[in-house]
Amino acid sequence: METARRAAVITGASSGIGEAIARSFARRGWRVVLLARRRERLEPLAAELGGEWELLDVGDRDAVDRVAAAVLERHPRIDLLVNNAGIPGRGDFFALDPERIEAVLRTNYLGSVWCARAFAPGLQPGCHLVNVVSVAGTVAFAPAGPYAASKHAQLAFSRSLAALLEPKGVQVHTVLPGFVETEGFPQRAVLASRLFRRAVIGPDDVAEHVVDVVEKGRRETFVPWWYRVFAIAQALAPAVVARLAARSGYRRPG
Repeated sequence: METARRAAVITGASSGIGEAIARSFARRGWRVVLLARRRERLEPLAAELGGEWELLDVGDRDAVDRVAAAVLERHPRIDLLVNNAGIPGRGDFFALDPERIEAVLRTNYLGSVWCARAFAPGLQPGCHLVNVVSVAGTVAFAPAGPYAASKHAQLAFSRSLAALLEPKGVQVHTVLPGFVETEGFPQRAVLASRLFRRAVIGPDDVAEHVVDVVEKGRRETFVPWWYRVFAIAQALAPAVVARLAARSGYRRPG
């Protein structure tokens, strides 16, 4: 009798970090269930990886509930849930459109909440939940204030969830990447700081890190690890970090 493949549900899986995570787990024999908004990207990727796909905007709570019910009917046990979906929010709280600020919070923070709630029946002892947050969740980065605020909220949620699910035997892993070059988050062409441009990593770096933390049971990690320095600096000297971040933001057009 064939052993059932472990099921991994990944949000924001049509490109970037989500696609890389899906590929990494598929290579290791997992059955990947890809969730995102773009059918033209999801369908061929799922076919290539021998997985499944569902259209989903994680910011739509009703849609999350519907899709989760459909996935849980096929996979009553979700061995891994990766909350990765996110959208950029570059600009300050006064310059960015109010609708964009709401969308950033709805997708980056509440999307993780709605997915965790909806897929909770499938998270059984021995299962894993990964929240892909960001170093921006630990640093007040004024040039992308709404994004940083959404990631601060997601980080607090992830830490709370870890304490909530640990007694149930579900491991929660909080992954905080630094600047990552992706289709939705171009970095090297827009960052003003030469140091930050040199520190940009790729989606595959984050994906392999996620595999590692799941396999080793690590709770809260930075990728690369030295980004933790920024979190420590924020805690010890927030005013200094705020000034440096404001000067090391994004290049101005033209």
